[in-house]
Amino acid sequence: MKIIVTSIFVEDQDKALEFYSKTLGFVKKQDVPAGEFRWITLVSPDEQGGTELLLEPNAHPAAKEYQKKIFADGIPATMFGVADIHKEYKRLMEKGVKFTMEPTEMGEVTIAVFDDTCGNLIQIAQK
Repeated sequence: MKIIVTSIFVEDQDKALEFYSKTLGFVKKQDVPAGEFRWITLVSPDEQGGTELLLEPNAHPAAKEYQKKIFADGIPATMFGVADIHKEYKRLMEKGVKFTMEPTEMGEVTIAVFDDTCGNLIQIAQK
């Protein structure tokens, strides 16, 4: 068994697609109608056959509440690995991304946290 799709709740699928593709650099893999919303997935440009990230609408009240509460408590919704966190931090800062935590060493890993503008905090990590 392996993970093929993981999802993240977003307030606006179009805004999220733009942020995750143009700002973060993920590649759109699927974008198909799914009722009033769309099934939109992205993949890492380095692993286009790898795990897909689904931009899941937060239309359900429980999803919206969950998203707001973990954001308010400063809990990242997910984590992405990076090869050079300081380089990635600088690149994203130059694109206007707002960080809530600068790169910080935590034992053998260095992490940073940013706001994805779609209702989530996202953690990046370098091992």
